Amino acid sequence: MAKFIYQLQSVLDIKQKLEEQEKIAFSLAAAKLNEEQEALQRLLIQKAGYDRQARKLVEGAINLLEIGACRKAVETMKVRIRNQMLEVHKAERQLENVRKRLNEVMMERKTYEKLKEKKFEEFKQELLYEENKEVDELVSYAYSKRHE
Repeated sequence: MAKFIYQLQSVLDIKQKLEEQEKIAFSLAAAKLNEEQEALQRLLIQKAGYDRQARKLVEGAINLLEIGACRKAVETMKVRIRNQMLEVHKAERQLENVRKRLNEVMMERKTYEKLKEKKFEEFKQELLYEENKEVDELVSYAYSKRHE
């Protein structure tokens, strides 16, 4: 019996490897985004602490040096938060780019898999045709031998 050999199997294998690489890149990009979001969250919590401290300093005995230092710390935290937000947005864009590449690679792989399935179905049909043809020849031969 004939064996099915897919001519583009090496291409399909490459597409599968590329997809695996893109999945790894996607997971790394997602981890990076998560890390950046956690850093932003820590900065927001730290800024909230400085805000509370600034309010307490204004309520009690006024110490201008401490109030000034606290305000400077709050402003510094605002700058750090803005910078961290930029990092979060950059990580989001990177994740989206990797997601698009992953989707493209997955579509290419699926296309080659569907082509392989189609070729296999054609192969099966050809085998069935050949088998039916052989059976018909055998029946014809047996019939002609009986009637001779």
